[in-house]
Amino acid sequence: MPTAPPLPQTLGELRSSNAFSEACLNTRTVKDEMRGNLIARLRARDALFPGIVGYDDTVVPQIVNAILSRQNFILLGLRGQAKSRILRALAALLDEQMPYIAGCEIRDNPYRPLCRRCRNLLAELGDATPIAYLTREDRYVEKLATPDVTVADLVGDIDPIKAARGAQDLSSELTMHYGLLPRANRGIFAINELPDLAGKIQVALFNIMQEGDVQIKGYPVRLALDVALVFSANPEDYTARGKIVTPLKDRIGSEIRTHYPETLEEGISITAQEAWCERGAAPIEIPQYVRQVVEQIAFSAREDKKVDKRSGVSQRLPIATMELIVSNAERRALVHGEKLVVPRVGDIYAALPGITGKIELEYEGEMRGADTVVRDLIRTAVARVYDRYFEGADMHPIEQWFNLGGTVKIDDSQPATATLAELRQIHGLLDKLSAVEVKKNDAPPRAVAAAEFLLEGMVAHRKLSRSEERGFAAEEKARRTPEPVEPEREFDDWQQARRSRKGGYN
Repeated sequence: MPTAPPLPQTLGELRSSNAFSEACLNTRTVKDEMRGNLIARLRARDALFPGIVGYDDTVVPQIVNAILSRQNFILLGLRGQAKSRILRALAALLDEQMPYIAGCEIRDNPYRPLCRRCRNLLAELGDATPIAYLTREDRYVEKLATPDVTVADLVGDIDPIKAARGAQDLSSELTMHYGLLPRANRGIFAINELPDLAGKIQVALFNIMQEGDVQIKGYPVRLALDVALVFSANPEDYTARGKIVTPLKDRIGSEIRTHYPETLEEGISITAQEAWCERGAAPIEIPQYVRQVVEQIAFSAREDKKVDKRSGVSQRLPIATMELIVSNAERRALVHGEKLVVPRVGDIYAALPGITGKIELEYEGEMRGADTVVRDLIRTAVARVYDRYFEGADMHPIEQWFNLGGTVKIDDSQPATATLAELRQIHGLLDKLSAVEVKKNDAPPRAVAAAEFLLEGMVAHRKLSRSEERGFAAEEKARRTPEPVEPEREFDDWQQARRSRKGGYN
């Protein structure tokens, strides 16, 4: 197989090479480069952002338009909407290799250097000036905006230590310390959570966005940088923590709004792609209805009035939940020596720590408590997915079995074979599992998981009840058993009773 010729290592070799022409390096900006490579991908119909699901008809066309227009742009959206991943994927639109003067901190163009050090080196060595190469990843620089970021961090400042070590006068350009922005020269510079950047720091970006240059503090030298600037921001930041100053917003070419998955199927695809479910210890089989319930929890949370809409419900919620569900099922299989791991709907309750930490509650939700709100969301999600499979199905024989005093407990304390033996006593239960493509003689872990889904769905529709002590039982039995009163609720009832006495406290 033929090997590629070695890359030029000196300026003289670079001049005589056909790979990087002087005219191209001098006239083609980063935005021209991204535009050209994007056009090639569009013509070849290649995937522009592999791994990004649900944006093909909304976000991606707007990004393409911005790049074709050679604009800087900002991605505006709630947390967990793949904004950072999209920005990092932009590096794929850069060339595989880019020559620069070896050792240069701002990756100077060999034919048109900006910094004093490279100009001196070029005058001294001429065609023998050493050349190095940047990869696509090297040309992507990212900064998370925080309130403590300074102009020196972004642009640069005087470095007295460099001056002392090199015996240079402080007025010399050789004493400059370059910030992140000059170090991103001839590449992409991304700033995440832009509103968190102090207003006076945002002002430092004006020149590079409009005139294409920056000036480092204390020097009468302007650096004509070649940088593509992209940003991300959360709409909540505009009112909660900070804002993007108006002149900076005016200089950003496009404001592109991201969004959460629009369909359950899109969400399932993202979670299946991101969640770590292939453990290697034993075969793991995740039923489709479990995937749907997990995703529906996120969708229901985004609609629930007790959940803060401004904060949003990140796609990380179903991803983390799915990983915990698989882990609980894996633990159960390991304890009982089962060779097949099949997560159940009941495992979702074991994943509560992965859900409660990812939602912000409104006042009403805070009063009820995160665990109570999440349990309600799980029941709502189970009910909706249950209707997809069993809506209109006759469940009266199953209800009648429980009404006659039958109870069954499905938990992690016994293997799937023992649980399945108990479930066989419920008249008509296993016959209904064909709706989720489970047969009577199917593997016990599959059958138990499907049966629990059906019973949980009946609980969600208030046809049965379920408690930690007795398991599944008739709904009427649950009504006879008084629910334990939470301490907070008991205290509230006591206070209310005191207020009602003669209209005040006694």
